[in-house]
Amino acid sequence: MSDQPSENVLDRMRASMGALNEKMGVELLEASAEHLVATMPVAGNTQPYGLLHGGASVVLAETLGSIGSAIHGFPDRVPVGVDINATHHRAAREGIVTATATSIHLGRTTASYEVVLHDEQGKRICTSRITCMLVPKDRV
Repeated sequence: MSDQPSENVLDRMRASMGALNEKMGVELLEASAEHLVATMPVAGNTQPYGLLHGGASVVLAETLGSIGSAIHGFPDRVPVGVDINATHHRAAREGIVTATATSIHLGRTTASYEVVLHDEQGKRICTSRITCMLVPKDRV
């Protein structure tokens, strides 16, 4: 497994993050197997009370964990999410949230990340953990 896929792979991830991430306005800023950063606007990703939807936070966390796992497994293995959890610490009502994913474990068959979301004031709004199984590419 390679921790450094070609820049072309990272460009493709940034260019096409999938329909859900595009609808949610997720922007990938940094990406390596060990460390990832992305942003997402609160506007358009709220629940009925005008607060950032908890599911939106989880989508952002899963996106980063999956991309990091894909980079780690490149070129022979692809990630399949097997576990994710989130603790929502405080509400976000406006602005941009920033998620930072840090690898916890980068193994041959699994990769795990802690993902922390902060608001624009630097206050932690959510902590998530995701684990992906790394499946041989020919089995997907």
